[in-house]
Amino acid sequence: MPQDPFDWIDAEHERRLAAGLVRTLRPRPADSPLVDLAGNDYLGLTRHPEVIEAAADAARRWGAGATGSRLVTGTTALHARLEESLAEFCGFEAALVFSSGYAANLAAVTALCGPPQLSGKSPSVPLVVSDAGNHASLIDGCRLARAETAVVPHADAEAVRKTLGAHEGRALAVTDSVFSVDGDAAPLAALAEACREHGAALLVDDAHGLGVLGEGGRGAVHAAGLAGDADVVATVTLSKSLGSQGGAVLGPARVIRHLVSHARTFIFDTGLAPAAVGGALASLTVLRREPGRAARVRYVATELHRRLTAAGLTAVRPDAAVVSVRAPSPEAAVRWAADCRTAGLAVGCFRPPSVPDGVSRLRLTARADLTDRQIEEAAGTVLRTAPAA
Repeated sequence: MPQDPFDWIDAEHERRLAAGLVRTLRPRPADSPLVDLAGNDYLGLTRHPEVIEAAADAARRWGAGATGSRLVTGTTALHARLEESLAEFCGFEAALVFSSGYAANLAAVTALCGPPQLSGKSPSVPLVVSDAGNHASLIDGCRLARAETAVVPHADAEAVRKTLGAHEGRALAVTDSVFSVDGDAAPLAALAEACREHGAALLVDDAHGLGVLGEGGRGAVHAAGLAGDADVVATVTLSKSLGSQGGAVLGPARVIRHLVSHARTFIFDTGLAPAAVGGALASLTVLRREPGRAARVRYVATELHRRLTAAGLTAVRPDAAVVSVRAPSPEAAVRWAADCRTAGLAVGCFRPPSVPDGVSRLRLTARADLTDRQIEEAAGTVLRTAPAA
C-alpha cells in the first residue's frame, strides 16, 4: 500500500506539542475588551478616526483591491503620493511601496545583491553580511539572493568590519534598526562606518524605528544621521506605527529605479490595496501634526520596563517600543501569556524557533495612547501572573 505522503506532518506536530511549541490561531473580536500590548500599533493610529475615514474613502474611490501588479494596473495616484510623502518624511530621495514589509525586505536584499561580478577569469559572488538577530524576512532575503552570506554576532560592528575586509568585490550589510525580539537597537553609525571602509552598502530594516525614533518619529536611520546617504537603503513597514498595512523601500533614486525593474516581489505581486495606502497617508499626516506621539511611546516602554525590573523580573532595556521579559521555559511563557489574557491583558509570547537564542519571552509592545493608569495596571498584571523562576 502506498505511503501517506503527509504522515510526517503528524509526527512533526507531536514533536512540537511535546516541546510546547505548537502555535494556534486566535481570532480576535472587533471590540475586544483586552488591553493590547501584543500588537504593533505603537502610535495608536489603527483606530484613529482620520485614518479609518481615509482608508474608507480610498476604498470607495479606487475599489477594494489594486486590481493588478504595480507595473500593470496596480499603481494609483495614491501610491505615488505615499511614496513621495514617505521619502520626504524620512529624509530619502525616493521610495517604493510594496504589499508588505516582508516583501519589501525580500526585494531589497535580493535586488541589491545583483549578479556575480566578473573578476579575472571567474565571477566574484557578492557578499551579504547579516546580523544574527535579524528578522526572518531579511534572513529569507539572504537565502534567496544567491550570494555568499556571512552571519555575524549580534550588533557587532567590528565583526561586520572584519568580515567585509576579508572579501573582495561587491558587498551588502543588512540589519534591523531595532530588533523585534528584544527591542534593542543596532549601532547604525558604527555599521555605516565599517561599510564605508570597504565600499559596501548598508541596508537597514527600520520597521520598529519608524514612528518611534528620530525627530518626530522619522526613524532610526534618520536619528543616526544616515537618511539620504548615497550608500544607505532603508525598509519600513506601514503596519506598525502607521497603523495600516504594507511596506516600502527608501533610498537613492537609482536604487528605487533598479528595484522597479529587478525586484520580483514588486514585479509579480499585486499592488497594495488602496485602503491601506490611504490609511498610511493619513497616519503620516497625524504624525506630522502630533510628533509628541513618538516620545510618548518611548516613555511608555521605559516605564513598563522600570516597573517590571524594579519588581525583580528580567527584561531587556527598551531602545524603542518593544519590552522583552524573560520566561523560564516555553511552557511557562505560554501559561504566563494565557494568564495575562484571562486578566484582561494581551501580550506577545515568543518561543523557539522565533527566538534564535532559545530563550522564551513575553513581548510587550508599548503604545502612545496608553494612559498612566493603564501602564500601572498592565505592569501589575504581568507581575501578578509571573511564573516562579
